[in-house]
Amino acid sequence: MYWGKTMSDTPLFTNRTQAGERLAEVVQATLIKQASESKIKPVPIVYALPRGGLEVAAPVARVLACPLTILVAKKISHPENPELAIGAVTACGSVIWSQPRRSYQRQNLRSHQTSLDAAIYQATSLETQLSVACPQVNPEGATVIIVDDGIATGMTIAAAAVAIRKLSPAEIWLCSPVAPLKLLPWLHQWGDRMIILATPEPFASVSNFYQQFPQIETTQALTYLQNQ
Repeated sequence: MYWGKTMSDTPLFTNRTQAGERLAEVVQATLIKQASESKIKPVPIVYALPRGGLEVAAPVARVLACPLTILVAKKISHPENPELAIGAVTACGSVIWSQPRRSYQRQNLRSHQTSLDAAIYQATSLETQLSVACPQVNPEGATVIIVDDGIATGMTIAAAAVAIRKLSPAEIWLCSPVAPLKLLPWLHQWGDRMIILATPEPFASVSNFYQQFPQIETTQALTYLQNQ
């Protein structure tokens, strides 16, 4: 497990590419150390959470000289507050909830199902657009490195880890330039290793820690995949 020192609520990275380059150095050093301590050489595959995660993941895959692919996960929005995540789901249907569904009132289950269906639609739509540029990979027995541009609630990266775990990787690494310090104990249950460069408190939003944090369009996301 690796994470950087707690820092204040100020920009820590110029942009996603610079953050990815810094993340790549730590991931590479960790892989080298692991290989020196074990007779089994890690076989890494980088999975980006698109769209923003692709710009961070691209330098990681390039430094490791390994495949770069995607795993699409979308937050499940609260029916009455679209900004509030009550869970997350991947395009393949792996879902986690912020609390057990049985805790919701019966009349709310239908609206929550509607939110789940909407998130699955968004995830499958984006996956369809990006998968044409993805290499064929087999995560079984591999060190799967899941990368996002920042972790706020942890829901999407946790859902991605759940989906990957079903494919029998050797290890799952959760990697990001920034995440809230208080979230780390919860995140640890989803991955075998975490690499987080900075753990700022207070933590308002991921964008606060980047000088430049533009929205990544699908065409640009495709470019990162095609250039690997």
